[in-house]
Amino acid sequence: MKEEGLKSLTIDQVRDAIAGGRTTATALAEMHYDRIASEDKEIHSYLSLSRERALSQAARIDAMAQRGDVLPPLAGVPIGIKDVLVMHGAPATASSLILKGYRPPYDATAVTRLEEAGAVLLGKLNCDEFAMGSSNENSAYGAVRNPRALDRVPGGSSGGSAAAVAAGFAVATLGTDTGGSIRQPAAFCGVVGVLPTYGRVSRYGLIAFASSLDRVGPFTKNVKDAARMLEVLAGRDAMDATSSDTPVGGYVAALEQPVEGLRIGVPEEYFGEGLDPQIRAAVEKALDLLKAMGCVIKPVSLPHTKYAVPTYYVIATAEASSNLSRFDGVRFGLRDSEAKTLADMYRRTRDGGFGAEVKRRIILGTYALSAGYYDAYYKKAQQVRTLLTRDFLSAFAGVDVLVAPVTPTPAFRLGEKTDDPVKMYLEDIYSVAASLAGICGMSVPCGQTQDGLPIGVQILGQHFGEESMLRVAKAVETSQG
Repeated sequence: MKEEGLKSLTIDQVRDAIAGGRTTATALAEMHYDRIASEDKEIHSYLSLSRERALSQAARIDAMAQRGDVLPPLAGVPIGIKDVLVMHGAPATASSLILKGYRPPYDATAVTRLEEAGAVLLGKLNCDEFAMGSSNENSAYGAVRNPRALDRVPGGSSGGSAAAVAAGFAVATLGTDTGGSIRQPAAFCGVVGVLPTYGRVSRYGLIAFASSLDRVGPFTKNVKDAARMLEVLAGRDAMDATSSDTPVGGYVAALEQPVEGLRIGVPEEYFGEGLDPQIRAAVEKALDLLKAMGCVIKPVSLPHTKYAVPTYYVIATAEASSNLSRFDGVRFGLRDSEAKTLADMYRRTRDGGFGAEVKRRIILGTYALSAGYYDAYYKKAQQVRTLLTRDFLSAFAGVDVLVAPVTPTPAFRLGEKTDDPVKMYLEDIYSVAASLAGICGMSVPCGQTQDGLPIGVQILGQHFGEESMLRVAKAVETSQG
């Protein structure tokens, strides 16, 4: 297997090549490490590498292949992990200075399930600090560049995860999505990214940003790989009280079912002012192709969409304010050694350890939760969240999935929006509502702009409706040729 083929390598190709003796898991891991060493200096998708652990796992898979054992579903597949998910012995910084030097003593459940399925875990991936951002420019360890256009952002917060797949530094990766942090980077980098239903994939071992919103999901090169990853990751976990015991579907098998007769809802609120004409045209073309395959296209309305962004930024920041209070310099990570009192140590550690965007969100969230403002902001936002959820439930009463843009614009230039937080927050306009409602969603490539920048189409499914969502995603992918 040649290194130039790594950019297009899929899970099935890896497993088949190892089972057939055409390569080894060890050789594939080394090829990926060589590629990272030679090309990732420019893109900066990885923060740390786990070579010893990866090669030990690869050797285990190679021994199985030599014995003729039945290989597990992700046998020898090189995978990267977003640095907000913990891995035993590996740095877990969440791209923040405040966790510099922290090495957790346990694995996240998602990490455990990947390794049990045979995956080779290459290392930890760059992201926006504590997953707060839409461009991956908020990392304390430097921004990630988009492999499709090095002057552009890869999207955030899982920019390193999307970039690593697009650049061929991993066959698949794990990311997290709180308000669009899987779907937006997938669209910007031209890969597939899946937001599972809230509770579908365990959050145990995820460094929390907003606990009622955070979700773990995969980035892959095609829809079938995404379905296979989701089958491995999904299911009840006793370590996560919010994980669901709803049975896990046959996601890969579902891809074989035709989409003829499926009802596709098109939310009118997602096609209004501010949507780039090239993105509109690409999404409408995807809808036309679905119609030609026998889908029924129906307009729907999600009338509270205009309140989604402010609602999200009240709830998410409030939960961040609570979650991030644990980083105080006492138990793990950074501690300011110059402080004379405990209160001073808290203040100096947090001031030096948190970046500007994280501080901004902590301040916003603390204000929203403060006495005298709780009812006006946090309580009101939760009430609007209920209305947004009802919008989706009403729409899904008449359709099977929704199809819409992922983002209002293609990938923007590095530094273009860093001085205007509101403009940056509005990048999430088509993604945060699904996050608030807890439904599943994904981004699938559906073309590119005249400048060659990727365009993604967003497919949204009902709660635990991943099978229908993936079927439509596969149809879109097939129609793209």
